[in-house]
Amino acid sequence: MEEILTVFQASKYCRVSPKTIINWIDSGHIKAFKTVGGHRRIKKSDLEDFMRKQGIPTSEEELKEERKRILIVDDDPIIVETLVQAFEEDEYNYEVISASDGFEAGLQVNHFKPHLIILDIMMPDIKGYEVCRKIKSEPETKHIKIIVLSAYLDEEKFKKMKEFGADLCFSKPLPLPQLKQEVARLLGLIT
Repeated sequence: MEEILTVFQASKYCRVSPKTIINWIDSGHIKAFKTVGGHRRIKKSDLEDFMRKQGIPTSEEELKEERKRILIVDDDPIIVETLVQAFEEDEYNYEVISASDGFEAGLQVNHFKPHLIILDIMMPDIKGYEVCRKIKSEPETKHIKIIVLSAYLDEEKFKKMKEFGADLCFSKPLPLPQLKQEVARLLGLIT
């Protein structure tokens, strides 16, 4: 018998929000039916057909091969939310998480194993210089690309950050299109 998915299961499978699945159903992109109780249900084969047509990876292998992981480290929730949303919705299908302090960032570097970190260097509990130096000095993390963002950087501090291992340094606020382009370039997705 064919597997039937709830909206929530379909959203997990596609790695989008349940609301996105509902929008796709309501606009006729995904075939679905309603239960007696009014809940939407989707045949797994219909969902997979839709995913293939849209270029959404359907297997774990495809996802692992394609997705680059980005860790955003900043204590400003508005900046974090803006950057996470921008990169999650990017054409390169990044996997994005955030950390609001140095301790959490350290845990995520070990657990999430990001390919790239976008780092605010002026956080209350830790200095960005230390984060850069530590990441670039460890054999298992030295390959991680680091983009430093700060509202308080001058040329001298930029130079110091580069010495500590930052790949790029930018002053806030940085235009999002430029940041997205630099991330794609550092990750080898564009030249």
